[in-house]
Amino acid sequence: MRSPLLDLPGAVAAEAPDEGVAAHYGNPHVEQRELVAGRGFVDLSHRGVLRIGGADRLNLLHSLTTQHLSALAPHTATETLVLDPNGRIEHALYLVDDGEALWAHVEPGTAEQAAAFLTKMRFMLDVDPVDVTDEYAVVFEAGPTASAEAARVLVRELPDGTGRELFLPRAELAEYGRTHGHPAGVWADEALRIAAHRPRLGLEVDQRTIPHELGWLDTAVHLNKGCYRGQETVARVENLGHPPRRLVMLHLDGTEERLPAHGAAVLHDGREVGAVTSAARHYELGPIALAVVKRNVPVDAVLEADGVPAGQEVVVPPDAGGSARDRLRRHG
Repeated sequence: MRSPLLDLPGAVAAEAPDEGVAAHYGNPHVEQRELVAGRGFVDLSHRGVLRIGGADRLNLLHSLTTQHLSALAPHTATETLVLDPNGRIEHALYLVDDGEALWAHVEPGTAEQAAAFLTKMRFMLDVDPVDVTDEYAVVFEAGPTASAEAARVLVRELPDGTGRELFLPRAELAEYGRTHGHPAGVWADEALRIAAHRPRLGLEVDQRTIPHELGWLDTAVHLNKGCYRGQETVARVENLGHPPRRLVMLHLDGTEERLPAHGAAVLHDGREVGAVTSAARHYELGPIALAVVKRNVPVDAVLEADGVPAGQEVVVPPDAGGSARDRLRRHG
């Protein structure tokens, strides 16, 4: 669906996977600076929204997903992953509970599928997952202080303190845009996401991805909870092995005018070792990208991303996982 905020002055429409909202409003670098300074907002109304009601909602999500959710306090932001039985990532949910229902936003076009999965898995439990994307829109609002909207909409305060996500009635989105200054497009949001090393489903994730490869254990996986779907793979890699691939941030050669395309090959000494997953122009760092590469690629190696020379910044170290095996070696 097309956001009414595309009618704001200067708005330029984004392309897939973010079609329907603005890529920018005239100056992506200025928009990034405003967000970092704690001003402005990003229209994320193309993302899917789930409302999961019922008395057993937290217990069901706790038993199915990677996060510890059975005792989640109201208005506490967290995130969780749905894995397949082999531990590969299927969904990423960004959650907050309002005391009556659990709300989540998900990647564009995936809310219906996520709701159908939860409905199938609820069995006799009191859980009611509903795709409410048509009724609610997500807006990121920068800054340390909650806005006046906190009194009338659900707010998901981000743990890193950069701002909050509003679950805003979609009918009120146009008025929100008219009454709030410093709109920023998804280009600015993506540049800050890449610089913060935050993975995104559908970009960093492919059909083989497991949580260790992207560093998602830090925010979305609880390692000391009971069984859940895909847990065996998570536990095996964490205790005995290493992920086959690892996420890196690439500092791209700034003399090139183009950014590497999503899925473009990453080369080391002429040999393909991975793929670019996201790329953007950062207001301070210049052109940057995220890529998933083979674990054994030397961390100091200069790579080539879609023909562009690139230096690495380690996100997931080559020795990620294997904690139990390493302890046995130290004490053996």
